[in-house]
Amino acid sequence: MSDQQISLMAHLLRRAGYGASRDEIEARVAQGYDSVVEELLTPGDDPGIEEDLMYRAYPSYFDKAAIETGQTEWVYRMINNKYQLKEKMSLFWHTILCAGDNKVDNARTTAIQIDKFRDMGMGNFKDLLMMLSTDPAMLYYLDNIESHKTAVNENYGRELLELFSIGVGMDNEFNYTEDDVKACARAFTGWNLAPTIPVFPYGRTPFEFRFDPADHDYGEKTFLGETGNWDGGDIVDIICKQPATARFVARKLYDFFVADEPPVPSWRLSEPRDMDAIKQLEKAYFDSGYEITAMLRVLLNSDFFKDEGVHFAKVKSPADVVIGTMRMVGDHLEPKPGLFFVAMEPKYMGLDLMNPPTVEGWHMGREWINSGSLIDRINFASSMLGNTELPGVKSMINRLMDIGETPSSEQFLDGCLDLLGPMDLADETRGQLTDHLNAGGALKHGTEVEQTEFARRTGETLQMIATTSEFQFS
Repeated sequence: MSDQQISLMAHLLRRAGYGASRDEIEARVAQGYDSVVEELLTPGDDPGIEEDLMYRAYPSYFDKAAIETGQTEWVYRMINNKYQLKEKMSLFWHTILCAGDNKVDNARTTAIQIDKFRDMGMGNFKDLLMMLSTDPAMLYYLDNIESHKTAVNENYGRELLELFSIGVGMDNEFNYTEDDVKACARAFTGWNLAPTIPVFPYGRTPFEFRFDPADHDYGEKTFLGETGNWDGGDIVDIICKQPATARFVARKLYDFFVADEPPVPSWRLSEPRDMDAIKQLEKAYFDSGYEITAMLRVLLNSDFFKDEGVHFAKVKSPADVVIGTMRMVGDHLEPKPGLFFVAMEPKYMGLDLMNPPTVEGWHMGREWINSGSLIDRINFASSMLGNTELPGVKSMINRLMDIGETPSSEQFLDGCLDLLGPMDLADETRGQLTDHLNAGGALKHGTEVEQTEFARRTGETLQMIATTSEFQFS
């Protein structure tokens, strides 16, 4: 198999999942790109979590009311779910359709929302918006429980348009008016929560949706140019057929899977990075009747996705750093103590899973990296890659030994970069690492003592690569 095939498959598995070991990449190349894409796009039923093993490994796992438990479970799924695209789509929608446990204060309810994203995230966008509009976490987070026919709260109606479906504008035009926001909010009055049982003595229970017809505004409404006695379902119907909605979903998919785009609020005045790609995705949106899988099929098979110019064109999210590293080194592939500490790492890097900072979500791309988060990213990746007892690192060591009895520093460094990407480095960085390797002497592995030293130097080199700017891109 060619280097180009390896590079393309690694790119696909990084973007449509959280990366893979070299063994898996090579097996997937043998399977064929088109076949792998179809497998990603047609996942089976999620096998879920082996609860008995999770309880044994994590004594606090029973406490579902704690957000940390939900985060630990989700990180475990990210590492181990064999349906990687399905799992990654749950994060994709979580970064867009934002509800945070900092306000909901009911981690069971927030975790249930993530489960819905996992189950519906590759389905129909209309169905997804309908689910969102009845989702207890969202109704609580954006105050729809405080919206009544005699006192309308516009929060959910506004964010549904601005951040969840249409966006403020495109092509230098605005997509909706303040009157549209008001009509939208009126249509969702009465979409509320059922009364909850007392917190004590058993703790919080998940919220449940309830429609209150006595609190719904049945009056005539004009929304995006259409007039009628609209309710929330009608609003979703009207939203989904807007060209602006196709543009919104297309740009979001391109931003997440292909290359970094500017934040949504600037889209009215900023052209997409690749308008032709966006048009292809918009067409798939309408041709399929709003099916996300149809858009993903176009995207993953496209020339613009495969183009080497977009390889490593995205800054890794904290999830990509943490989960990608764990899958590369082959750790926590089964329930065992210690995953809690791994699950907290994305938060330290700026991605507090199930708890976005605002309804706008996270500012991604280069904004993932600042002086604090960069240190956390480097420290985590280097600590994992430098642990030569981990199975994935051992596999890399064995592959590097296969290069030859005494590989040159250049050959050894190229081998490390190949196994971590394949990726490349700036000439100056490459030169510094080569000089460091040369200073350490020959890279022999003929005797047991030499093999121990070879393994140590492999871990050290992998750690140094993890400190480079190039390692921060996917």
